[in-house]
This record gives sequence, C-alpha cells and structure tokens, in this order.
Amino acid sequence: MRKTILLGAIVALLALPAVAEDLTLDQVLANHYEALGGLDAIKGMETATFVGRMAMGPGAEAPFKMYFKRPMRARLEFTMQGMTGIQAYDGETAWMVMPFMGKSDPEVMAEDQAKNMQEQADIDGPLVDWQEKDHKVELIGLEDVDGTEAYKIKVDLANGDVRYHFLDSEYFITIKQEGKTTMQGNEVEFETILSDYKEVGGLMFPHSIESKPKGAPAGQVITIDEIEVGVDVSDDLFAMPAPATEAAE
Repeated sequence: MRKTILLGAIVALLALPAVAEDLTLDQVLANHYEALGGLDAIKGMETATFVGRMAMGPGAEAPFKMYFKRPMRARLEFTMQGMTGIQAYDGETAWMVMPFMGKSDPEVMAEDQAKNMQEQADIDGPLVDWQEKDHKVELIGLEDVDGTEAYKIKVDLANGDVRYHFLDSEYFITIKQEGKTTMQGNEVEFETILSDYKEVGGLMFPHSIESKPKGAPAGQVITIDEIEVGVDVSDDLFAMPAPATEAAE
C-alpha cells in the first residue's frame, strides 16, 4: 500500500507542467520575443521615432525626440534653456552638439560617450541575434524585483561591458536592467526601471523609463508620449554636419 501511494505521488509530480525554474535560456528568450510582438516583427522594424520628456529636476522637463534606423543609427534631440542639444551615431561616428556648454559646432564624442551611443543605436537590443553580435548571454536564474519574480539574464557585450536584464517571469517583458557605464572617466553602476508598456504597430514598448545610480531612491525619469514605427527617416539625419564656419565658406 505504501509503495502504491509513493508511486502515485511520483506519477502526479511528473504530470505537473514545467515550473518557471525549468525553462532554458532559449525558452525564456523565445517567450520574451513573443511578448514583444514576435521576432519577425521586431527584426522587421526598420525605423522608429520616440517623442517624450526627460525630468531634469523638480518642475523641470526637457522635451526630446529620438530617431532610430537600421543598421545601427540613432539620433537624440533635446531642448533645455531654449537650446537644442544633439547626440547621434551614423553607424561609424558618434557625434554631438552641446550649445549648453558653449559649443555650437558638432564634435566627435569621447570614447566612453561613443560607446554608450553605439549601444543605444541597436534598435533590437542585445538579446536579439546576440550570437551574431558576438555577445555572450547566460540565464542566471530567478530573482525578486520589488515583489515581482523575474528571470535574471547576464549579457557580456562584445564591447566588454556587462549588463543584466530582468524579465518578468509571467509576461516575459524587461522590467529592469543593471550594469556599469563610464561617465567622464569614472565607472558608475546604474539601474533602469522600465514600465507602462503599450502596444505600438504590433510591438510592445515601455513608455516610462527611470535610470538612476544603483541603490539610489530615485533618478531621471523619461516619459514617452508618442512612438511611431516604420516612418520615413532620412539617412542625412544621422550624418555629422560640417562646422558652421566651414559650411559658410
């Protein structure tokens, strides 16, 4: 009788569906792609524009617009104090215009800034086609993120940096990212919270992004008001223009 009960318990356990811990990296990523709208739709997005606001302090916001275009092109425009700054990457050169610093001519970014801009220019993010991008991706396991169970994925980027992505274990969307970045020669640990996901053009995008030093109670909040995909974006938008003095000659 005892053996029969034990055998029945084993059979019942084997009949249970696979629990979250049993998923492999490939299964987690497959669910992640599907949650965002499907791998074909993700890779089929040729261009995207984002319009929103960056919180710059109590009661202060900087409106911005960001453009993406394959392959690996990005441009950010933001307005502060009546002046517009630009950060861009054309696939080869990362450049910027910073009138707030008394510089009205475009200039090539410093290496650490360029590295971050190149990372942003990957419209799909590092988890899509990660092998072809020479990244290394590893499923660490499950971890609690402010009360939500999430898969923790380690990403060793081809540029040498390390990122951690946390995917909600139920919905498989990214709810948090962690990593280190270099700012003005100093290494800074950061964390980014992504929320308010909405569907746009068949794909899911976060509309609220908060970035802050790791462990800090609050940081810079980016609110996205409008996203468009598949819009016409000129290649010239990403190219570094000649200085005003040269253009006038």
